[in-house]
Amino acid sequence: MGTYDVAVFGAYGHTGRFVVAELRERGFGVLAVGRDEAKLRALPWTDVEIRRASVDDPASLDRAFAGADAVINAAGPFADTAAPVIEAALRAGVPYLDVAAELEANMDTFTEFAGRAGGATVVPAMAFFGGLGDLMVTAAMGEWTSADEAHIAYALSSWHPTEGTRAAGKVSRERRDGKRIRFSGGRIERREDALPELDWDFPAPLGTRAVLGEFTMADVVTVPSHLDIPEVTTYMTVDAAREVVTPETPAPSSDGPSSQEFVVDVVVRSGGEERRIVARGQDIYAITAPLVVEAVQRVLDGRVKATGVVSAGEIFDAPDFLAALAPRITVTG
Repeated sequence: MGTYDVAVFGAYGHTGRFVVAELRERGFGVLAVGRDEAKLRALPWTDVEIRRASVDDPASLDRAFAGADAVINAAGPFADTAAPVIEAALRAGVPYLDVAAELEANMDTFTEFAGRAGGATVVPAMAFFGGLGDLMVTAAMGEWTSADEAHIAYALSSWHPTEGTRAAGKVSRERRDGKRIRFSGGRIERREDALPELDWDFPAPLGTRAVLGEFTMADVVTVPSHLDIPEVTTYMTVDAAREVVTPETPAPSSDGPSSQEFVVDVVVRSGGEERRIVARGQDIYAITAPLVVEAVQRVLDGRVKATGVVSAGEIFDAPDFLAALAPRITVTG
């Protein structure tokens, strides 16, 4: 601890600032990287090194990542940033992790870099969406080598989207050409029908809540990337889903974690048996910081089970990782 320097691309973004703060709290050196030097210099820390770089200038990325032990990409839309930042991390010979919630960007990472990463480490979606659910499903699986279905239900008390969330959503909608995505029968499907609305029985004290079924998040990329589960479905409480797409919904405050609370309820079924695991915490953007920083610490310490392009559940000891997030995330089940 304290001997590593981590480059954070997108350090001045909403989530990026949480990541920088978490790294500093844990004793890492931080290289704050981004394309806007004024915003980098406006960061509230004097002990971070400022390095300007842009994804359309590979040489600038090479200079920015020189001397780094790892790279965290916190700059969306990841459809634009993931590939060039991964390329630069591979050239630098250091691990790459990102906090992408964009399905298409995550699918691109697995498709484009699976055969190129070699012994390097590339961990996409190491965040609230994609990473946490994958860790939870993996922990719930235990000794099972396969399962029939996995369900990941999200209950958010509110959802004030960041500028990055809105930009990423716009890119995803354009790439989908009006279609929606679900994972069924062991493959990605693109559909044109409306999302189903149903009730989900969350643990007390939440109880039964209206959710949108097949509200597909990055978990449908991360979970099937290493687990034999042909049906992976994600759900979102209706109120939060409507709030995030409403143009009038304000962005979250930049003054620390918000009061937003979340519950992630995971159910895995195999044959007639069912296993359940539940996570509770505060602020889906802020909680991404301990997730990705815990991950980078484990990668740099060598506490990994795999290399290449890998998801959280494949590369880490899932139960141990979840336990390490306490008390900021409380996991039961």
